[in-house]
Amino acid sequence: MAGSGGPAENERMPPHPTGRPVPDYGVPPAEALPRAREFADQLVRRRTVRHFSDRAIPPGVLAEALRAAASAPSGANRQPWRFVVVTDPALKRRLRAAAEAEERVFYERRAPEEWLAALAPLGTDASKPFLETAPAIVVVFEVHRGPHSPRPYYVKESVGIAVGFLLAALHRAGLATLTHTPSPMRFLNELLDRPAEERGNLIIPVGYPAPDATVPDIDRKPATEVVVWR
Repeated sequence: MAGSGGPAENERMPPHPTGRPVPDYGVPPAEALPRAREFADQLVRRRTVRHFSDRAIPPGVLAEALRAAASAPSGANRQPWRFVVVTDPALKRRLRAAAEAEERVFYERRAPEEWLAALAPLGTDASKPFLETAPAIVVVFEVHRGPHSPRPYYVKESVGIAVGFLLAALHRAGLATLTHTPSPMRFLNELLDRPAEERGNLIIPVGYPAPDATVPDIDRKPATEVVVWR
């Protein structure tokens, strides 16, 4: 029987086999709301950018953002992600050419009319110059089971969380990003010399917006429409 409203003895969580103390979160309760509000205020200003400057990213910034991404939670702690950073101009040109080839087929033959109509307000097409002009391209791979990789769990969910961490960290550092998903992405393995158990998930240009860059005049749903309190 449970005592004093607590869990029954056999319902208590067992100690972690390699337990260590919980890190000190170190935020006084009085600072919790201001910090949450400041973070939200920063993120709601984030917009997807399609016109990049070739201005260099300050040294170390991208590495720190990727360190944050690699700290994300994952199913069974398998950490099923790989981040390939492309900065070589020649390789970026090849990446653009391969991605645009897939995109042309998508826009001309694969995409249903409903999908194309949904994309119309964003002004996208098969041309992807940002893959060449942005100073860095982060190609995100999902790591599936292979000769040197144990079976992962909740791969897409885990990689999605890691990408969220990455986008937030880059935005916090004042960098612009775009999430590009040419389909299929099998060309990425050959182009970037990745093993078969790695599968392309996202291509993320990173850098600063071009001086004349604009973003689509669209609105996000307010939190009141997407959050349910019970």
